[in-house]
Amino acid sequence: MEEEKTIGSSRVELTENNIENATEETRNVKEKIEDPKVGMMFNSIDDIMKYYTRYGKEKGFAVAKRSSKKGDDGEVRYVTIACNRAGKPRNRSSNPLKLQSESKTDCKAQLRAVLCPDGKWILNAMVLDHNHGLSPSRTRYYKCNRLLEPHAKKRFASNDKADIRMKKNLKSFVVEAGGHGNLSFIEKDCRNKLSCLHLGEGDVAAMQDFFLKMQVDNSDFFYTMDFNENGRLRNVFWADARSRATFKEFGDVVVFDTTYLVNKYDIPFAHFVGVNHHGQSTLLGCGLISNEDTETFTWLFQTWLKCMFGCPPCAIVTDHDKAMEKAIEIVFPKARHRWCLSHIMEKLSKKLRGYKEYESIKICMQNAVYDSLTKEEFEESWGKFVERYKLESNEWLLGLYDECHRWVPAFVKDMFWAGMSTTKQGESMHAFFDGYINLKTTLKQFLDQYEPAIAKKVVNENNEDFNSFNLCIPCITHYEMEKQFQSAYTIAKFKEFQRELIGNICCNLFSCKKGTVFSEYELREDVSLGESHRPAIFRVYVNEDTNEVNCNCRLFEFRGILCRHQIMVFIHREVYRIPDKYILKRWSKTVIRNHNKVQISYDNWFVKPEAQRYDKMCKAFYEVANLAADSEDRCEKVMAQIQELKREFENEEGVCGRNKPM
Repeated sequence: MEEEKTIGSSRVELTENNIENATEETRNVKEKIEDPKVGMMFNSIDDIMKYYTRYGKEKGFAVAKRSSKKGDDGEVRYVTIACNRAGKPRNRSSNPLKLQSESKTDCKAQLRAVLCPDGKWILNAMVLDHNHGLSPSRTRYYKCNRLLEPHAKKRFASNDKADIRMKKNLKSFVVEAGGHGNLSFIEKDCRNKLSCLHLGEGDVAAMQDFFLKMQVDNSDFFYTMDFNENGRLRNVFWADARSRATFKEFGDVVVFDTTYLVNKYDIPFAHFVGVNHHGQSTLLGCGLISNEDTETFTWLFQTWLKCMFGCPPCAIVTDHDKAMEKAIEIVFPKARHRWCLSHIMEKLSKKLRGYKEYESIKICMQNAVYDSLTKEEFEESWGKFVERYKLESNEWLLGLYDECHRWVPAFVKDMFWAGMSTTKQGESMHAFFDGYINLKTTLKQFLDQYEPAIAKKVVNENNEDFNSFNLCIPCITHYEMEKQFQSAYTIAKFKEFQRELIGNICCNLFSCKKGTVFSEYELREDVSLGESHRPAIFRVYVNEDTNEVNCNCRLFEFRGILCRHQIMVFIHREVYRIPDKYILKRWSKTVIRNHNKVQISYDNWFVKPEAQRYDKMCKAFYEVANLAADSEDRCEKVMAQIQELKREFENEEGVCGRNKPM
């Protein structure tokens, strides 16, 4: 009899006293920065800079030295330290169509100080209000707050000599700090690459330990292990808490792929991938499966559906595989299922190379698939292609034609696919794992690297969130619609809109049929097809009552980005502010997304009061060591005092040990 074991959630309860004690001890570790006041005294300009930097880090902005002025004696007597977004934005690009992002907002927030006769500095004026958003959680990304301290540099150098790879080296800092967010530097400050998987002895036990550890860290971690009638592990699925929260935001379109580890690393690894608001791939669950048949895929899809709160995706992209297709019809009957176009086109060589005119056949088929802008164009081009090369009896091509609604671009672009034209999003999981695992990595080692790999994706997303918050791509036109998308969309998605706006150059409006309810516009565009161009006709339909605009290119439906043809019609009709329905929440940079609240933890150690004390002492020791390292006398003095403290604490431990009850 088959057995399926699903592990439920477990929670660790804290007593009220424990919580109060932990909170109090944590509060003592962190010191609150005093607000600036006129009359505050400092010993030097560096002290003012350090103070304002710490204050900015707490409040959510970065600082920079703005100006200084010397007296008649040549000594600096006046200094201004300001928000780093002070100054007016400047366009440094010589190409008006490729403008660079800009962070300057002419912010007036600043501190002014003057040198006193006694050599100290006094704050004599200040502006505390900013003209931009503040974000304390993101200040660690500012360069002024990133510091790779001498002791860290020495440790990296020592570990490098000992052949300890950078990723493992960096992870130790992350664990000690309690996560990436607590580091004084970011990964690119000390970045390096490693290079994923084969099973080894003890992997099943390692997997169980990994799942239990993950679930203790966060009770929303989900996993299921499927055993056969002999009690041997057959399939396994898991999704961490962040993946489950991410699904609620970006689970509308999902790529399911089993080719990654199968093709490259000879292990049946399956993963579900979505696309976030920056267009980045984001993991929505993964599993190891023993077979690639309908029964196995049905089990995996049902398990994933259960994990994702019983909410199926609206659309799913998979390989051209009948077993997957049947399983999707069983588990996701209402979801739109599409095949991966790149997987199909990669099979041309295997399926058609036996023909004498293979090269010509390949080019002609590619033209029919990629160059057809409408369903009718594809039907016509495909018919001519099959007839020309007498391919009417080719079963593979016949099967593809019967299912053209699952893979041909002209047939699938009427549905929102978050811009995923192929499963390149899924295949880009190479980059996801390659920095953490290599060809000799066992499953146990892979599980050890799973959290750092997930954390890296989180860091990448946080970086883009920060860039979209902190930077601004300048507008290239005076149209209000461009400012709308500039203020609403993430940088990546605003750039996509700008490309469509620029694309107006290639379009001409040459006819308009006005109606009482609907109007039809015809536009001619010089369409790029690889290295060649050809004119194409597009039709835009406008509802005169609602101002709703639809184009037969279906870019908005497919990618969620307003197309150049719609933009041209809006401008022609003097509609410069786009209706809200065309500004999608999915690409918004201002929405607070719940999955960002889910923390990735490496170890529970960092949340304990003793860890806070340990970290506090280590930082103090490092500072003393840096001061004493250049002098033998200082070094001996430090070591003598440490030895004295060590003996004192050992004696205390001995007394405590003798007094403990047996």
